[in-house]
Amino acid sequence: GGDGGGGGGRGRSDPSDPECKLFVGGLSFHTTKEFIESEFSRFGELTDVYLPVQPDTGRPRGFGFVTFTDSRDAQAACDQINGKDFDGRTVTVNIARGRPPAGSGGPRGGGGGGYGGGRGGGGGYGGGR
Repeated sequence: GGDGGGGGGRGRSDPSDPECKLFVGGLSFHTTKEFIESEFSRFGELTDVYLPVQPDTGRPRGFGFVTFTDSRDAQAACDQINGKDFDGRTVTVNIARGRPPAGSGGPRGGGGGGYGGGRGGGGGYGGGR
């Protein structure tokens, strides 16, 4: 019982469209890729789930990225999950912005020296535990 589609337009979004990729912050360190896939795939078809790990320890870094095939599904997931309890933690979900050009701090973003103390908007790398 869907809504019959919207007609016209581009149909499905291009998965390389930045609007299809979500940043998920504040994740529990025991949250698995499989759990994220099962929760987010309720909103639509996923093309990728990426959970970065610390290179030295192999532990999760407390955030990840989920990519949908359709930007409308990404927006629906963002609206439904952002600020909610997710695997025991309140998570931040927002549309991931493209990486800044290399001249503005390199691939890791640099800077940002920890102001905001953890759980603040969007960044919150899990308090460095």
